[in-house]
Amino acid sequence: MNESLVEVENLRKSYGKTEALKGISFKVNKGEIFTLIGPNGAGKTTTLEIIEGLRKKDGGKIRVFGEDVEKGISRIKPKIGVQLQHGALYEYLTVKEVLILFASFYKKRASIEAILKKMALKEIAHKWTKALSGGQLQRLRIATTLVNDPELLFLDEPTTGLDPQSRRYIWKMIEDLREEGKTILLTTHYMEEAEKLANRIAIIDRGEILSIGTPADLITKYGGKAGMYIRVIEKKEEKEYRINLKNSGAEAPQILQEFAKKGIEVKYVEIKTPNMEDVFINLTGKELRE
Repeated sequence: MNESLVEVENLRKSYGKTEALKGISFKVNKGEIFTLIGPNGAGKTTTLEIIEGLRKKDGGKIRVFGEDVEKGISRIKPKIGVQLQHGALYEYLTVKEVLILFASFYKKRASIEAILKKMALKEIAHKWTKALSGGQLQRLRIATTLVNDPELLFLDEPTTGLDPQSRRYIWKMIEDLREEGKTILLTTHYMEEAEKLANRIAIIDRGEILSIGTPADLITKYGGKAGMYIRVIEKKEEKEYRINLKNSGAEAPQILQEFAKKGIEVKYVEIKTPNMEDVFINLTGKELRE
């Protein structure tokens, strides 16, 4: 049986008349990347902040390392690392000085030099944080979560606003942290990010969890069928077809051969396999809101 480091049961939170969380429940198992995915305003950050002890809940139960968060937060904090979504850093401290400062808050401390190397910050360790790029700042924010060598990491939309290259760079670093045995609770509104990184995904929208599962299971259950989109010239007219596929590798060539046998000119072909974007649309009936 998997050991659960985080247990959330019937968590509720309201702001005035607005229900931000409507009784959500999930567990995060040791050694996995568990991802909360949903649009802005879905309740992801509120959930993390309550689990981290930064915000009070209205109802429900939360246990981290077997401790009730409200009663045992002083025993929990040394074991966790928290990357806030908009964490401010001192502009006139260098990268290395920031890490030394954060490390000073803990009795247990990891090697600063090792963290700089792990997060690809060694070459810019002497730079003020105000001079860093967006991707470098995000790597530094994640690096600050590692100074106490935590068992459990909370990463709140760690790649928001980054270019694709920087985003993929951070993905690799997060995967490396999992390989080292870290457990990670991550939030994102990027479907591709969740599909790439997560062992399990919880889809949350408007304060409710719609489904939890591995990316493959969710896609199989809610993603729909693969489709082949074909644009052809038939009887001097341009027509489009969408054909559902069970096995795109075997069926697509046969379909194209059938068009060729009939003398129909194929102008364009696209094969689309289901992904997490399809899962979200099929569960909620709408595109992911940014």
